[in-house]
Amino acid sequence: MFQSYDVIVVGAGHAGCEAAVAAAKMGSKVLLATMNMQTIAQMSCNPAMGGVAKGQIVREIDAMGGYSGIVSDKSMIQFRMLNKSKGPAMWSPRTQNDRMLFHLVWREMLENTPNIDFWQDMVSELIVEKGKVCGIKTGMGLEIRGKAVVLTNGTFLNGIIHIGEKQFGGGRAGEKSSKGITEQLVSFGFESGRMKTGTPPRVDGRSLDYTKMEVQNGDDDVVGFSYTKTEKPKEQRCCWITYTNDKVHETLKTGFEKSPMFQGRIQGLGPRYCPSIEDKINRFADKDRHQIFVEPEGWNTVEIYVNGFSTSLPEDVQYKALTQIPGFELVKMFRPGYAIEYDYFPPMQLNLSLETKLIKNLFFAGQINGTTGYEEAASQGMMAGMNAHLAIKEQEPLILKRSEAYIGVLIDDLVNKGTDEPYRMFTSRAEFRILLRQDNADIRLTELSNKVGFAEQERVDRVQEKNKATAEIIQFIKEFSIEPTEIDAYLEQKGTTSLIHKMKLEKIVTRPQIDLLDLIENIPSVKAHLGKYEREFLEQAEICVKYDGYFDKEQEHVAKMEKLEHYKLKPDFDYAAIPSLSIEAKQKLAKMKPLSIGQASRISGVSPADISVLMVYLGR
Repeated sequence: MFQSYDVIVVGAGHAGCEAAVAAAKMGSKVLLATMNMQTIAQMSCNPAMGGVAKGQIVREIDAMGGYSGIVSDKSMIQFRMLNKSKGPAMWSPRTQNDRMLFHLVWREMLENTPNIDFWQDMVSELIVEKGKVCGIKTGMGLEIRGKAVVLTNGTFLNGIIHIGEKQFGGGRAGEKSSKGITEQLVSFGFESGRMKTGTPPRVDGRSLDYTKMEVQNGDDDVVGFSYTKTEKPKEQRCCWITYTNDKVHETLKTGFEKSPMFQGRIQGLGPRYCPSIEDKINRFADKDRHQIFVEPEGWNTVEIYVNGFSTSLPEDVQYKALTQIPGFELVKMFRPGYAIEYDYFPPMQLNLSLETKLIKNLFFAGQINGTTGYEEAASQGMMAGMNAHLAIKEQEPLILKRSEAYIGVLIDDLVNKGTDEPYRMFTSRAEFRILLRQDNADIRLTELSNKVGFAEQERVDRVQEKNKATAEIIQFIKEFSIEPTEIDAYLEQKGTTSLIHKMKLEKIVTRPQIDLLDLIENIPSVKAHLGKYEREFLEQAEICVKYDGYFDKEQEHVAKMEKLEHYKLKPDFDYAAIPSLSIEAKQKLAKMKPLSIGQASRISGVSPADISVLMVYLGR
């Protein structure tokens, strides 16, 4: 019935979809196996993509040729560039999305991607022969052979849903959990653990009083995620903000005795940076209110996502507390919030390629690795799919450095430091975030991806066009001088010092009060030279001019760090033979088997002193 596949992807969430696309576009014959084809790329939690650091990841996925950015742009109902008041390293794109349209666009794009087949069934077992994965077995008893397998099981592995004192098996509301995989992997020697995540209630938007809330509109300039010419919506839907209060908190406390989290029925740790509402009022007892973001689920639905109100308290307590939020007095609830507990596998059991150390050609991506968030999952799926293809072709894996991408930071953190709570990306996790901006992801990654056969040539052509235009704009800014008579009135209007004599445009552009796009619109001589360039190219040039000195310092730090990456370590290196290493370092290094001094330096428990000992031992 089935042919043999190059790559089998298990699970069709955000990680699975990107894994299938990556392997297929590189030339592998791919099978995407999912328990339900009607929930491909389901937005299980909030109907949004991007945000702080996450938006950078989506742009990196797009720059490499993945689909998440295009799908997000095609299904967006609102766009905002967060942190615009801060430096460009902090600018983070975010879209509010139509949940149903997001799924439909993803499915359509998958079906139109050559080399991808689909199969709807539960995968209950892996076929492993001589330490190498060779395929899957399904709940129907079918055996499907494959040269590589990517597991992207999300929250489905032995998933248990909690609402108050009620608990029942499930990988998502209304869907059954997945059995068999965890137990088999543990029998092979894998270590597993439990994690928890949650989701808020969904409510009827027709029952809300928006006059009691703050309106949150989208940006006038819709940038979007994709570097392609994907069409953006002409209109946007607004969101709203409201707040909890003491009455809400007191009502929620009445359910604490039935809380699965407080009563110990949930063993897994939840996300520290996205806690449930009961956890918020318990941990931050000094705060008398918390923000609630009221987010539409799409263009043509009244369903509302109550962001900030994730909870697993009894449904009657949830409802009563909701009615005490301003604007929610007459609320009608579609479904309650719930917590879900599921199996994951500590990611220190992986190589940086996301291939498991115990079984050859078996890759893990997404929540199975202990992460939380669509964006983190999608980026891992893309890298796992790419490296699965490269593995069966017996080519070197593509490993992104910490200085090249947030995706590199994410995977390096997971593999070298591990995580015992759901890992979420933040800009603060990246040492080189001035270099890893959302505006230059294509410059950083597209050609790199093209070399391994993923990013299309037209994407490379676009990057080259961008680089050429940016260089021309920068050259003009550095060489062009402007007369005081032409610009003084504008400078005074902007609250910055007027000119005494003719000055290079570069000196003016570097002033914090000056915006290049605004300058072009108001100064005729500048507009005459730069008015022909696209907004994207002008913004890129302006950032390069304003922050040139910072970039140089950051590159110096990168060079120092990369020196350590040149000192290679063999996987069978005998750390026990080095007496000066600490006992913890010996144990951690023997377990992790780092491939370079740089990787060894980032392993939790390995000190700078241990690294110095290693360097001396290697004969530096």
